[in-house]
Amino acid sequence: MRRLLIGLHALVLVLMARPASAQLQVVTSTTDLYDIATAVGGPLIRAVHISEGYQDPHFVEAKPSFILRLRDADVFAFVGLDLEIGWMPLLLQGARNRKLQPGQPGYLDVSSVVQVLDAARGPVDRSQGDVHPMGNPHYWLNPENGRRIARLFAGTFGALDPQHAAAYQDGAARFQARLAEQERSWTPLLAAIRGQPVVAWHTSWRYLADYTGLDIVGFLEPKPGVPPSPAHLAGLIATMKRTGAKLIIMEPFYDRKTADFVATRTGATVLVLPPSVGGIKAATDYFQLLRYNLEQLAAALR
Repeated sequence: MRRLLIGLHALVLVLMARPASAQLQVVTSTTDLYDIATAVGGPLIRAVHISEGYQDPHFVEAKPSFILRLRDADVFAFVGLDLEIGWMPLLLQGARNRKLQPGQPGYLDVSSVVQVLDAARGPVDRSQGDVHPMGNPHYWLNPENGRRIARLFAGTFGALDPQHAAAYQDGAARFQARLAEQERSWTPLLAAIRGQPVVAWHTSWRYLADYTGLDIVGFLEPKPGVPPSPAHLAGLIATMKRTGAKLIIMEPFYDRKTADFVATRTGATVLVLPPSVGGIKAATDYFQLLRYNLEQLAAALR
């Protein structure tokens, strides 16, 4: 009887274990997290993303197909800092997946491991625009945070799939090595960008500016998500003339009419840059996204 019980216990453990051929089912909120996840997990995971690189990730339609993706997922990795607050709760509620509930290993708030900028000080309300009280959520545009994300994925995937933990660590190591190699090749681009004054549309570019030393002297939005008033634009034009800023950077999903208006008053150039992987055809992965943006900035600022 004792041998029978031991045998049954062993059988249960085998049945509960993840089969060697099974893949972790990973859903990410953005293409950037998707690309880093696939770099770390490789063929050991099956990953899909919800928002597209050409979309504003703040505003994503909560489609039933997204609920189906989350229903069978082992991991849902999201940017956090309220970036997805307008649509994520509806999807998680509809998915009814216990693995993806707060406090569970599959509920992966990626912002927990990054260096966050612009955390609010003092009370925050809607009169201040679409502010993110816990900080600016566009952190993937700093490569240092890309490294942190890769390490987080390796640890999370390894905890859920222990038999492949070493492979996930190897994937993260390869990602970081390739990123270091890319950064060495970006040295001339960074030299051309550092200290240059520019104007941005949205605060998306704060992390890239922090990494490159780009000097953002003003924003077209007086507050995040708030359209500029004539008075704000007049002040911004004066700032650009005073600082010598001759470049306006913006995302492809914003209407550029206002940026073009300011450009005509200041002699500036409007540069549309993708903030996410897949935002344009050239931004095929995380490395190409960063390289493309740095190359475009350096060329426009020379």
